[in-house]
Amino acid sequence: MTVSHSERQQATTRALAEHGAAPGALLPVLHAIQDALGYIPDDALDSIAAHLNLSRADVHGVISFYHDFKHAPPARRVLRLCRAEACQSMGGAALEAALRQRLGLGPDENVSGDGIALEAAYCFGACACAPNAMLDGELHGRLDLETLEALARGVAEVEP
Repeated sequence: MTVSHSERQQATTRALAEHGAAPGALLPVLHAIQDALGYIPDDALDSIAAHLNLSRADVHGVISFYHDFKHAPPARRVLRLCRAEACQSMGGAALEAALRQRLGLGPDENVSGDGIALEAAYCFGACACAPNAMLDGELHGRLDLETLEALARGVAEVEP
């Protein structure tokens, strides 16, 4: 999804107007912008910082600290694999390695040619069903290699 400069400005202006400049408004403003656009564009940082009387570095620091804030437009589909202890003890690392191979992703790559982003997560609160993954917000538990590959094949075959 391509977002125009005008759409980015409107989302930023709307979020700043909605949450004001009160102390503690930074996180709600960032969430509002990300909810509207799917990410927080770099060109919004100066407006946010000026409105909240913060430095650009303060705003960037918060965005980079929280992994759920995105700096770039999101991939077509997002598959998050749990890396917490319960999922790791149930073979999560081997499943991730197999999925990376299936998607053709190297160790430092996170988005496949099919537009599928593979992200780490650190517990979905479903440890009894480990190993777990979340595809576009839907939790899938008790994964084995066959199930995860079928899930990945389904993702790869879905048209944008």
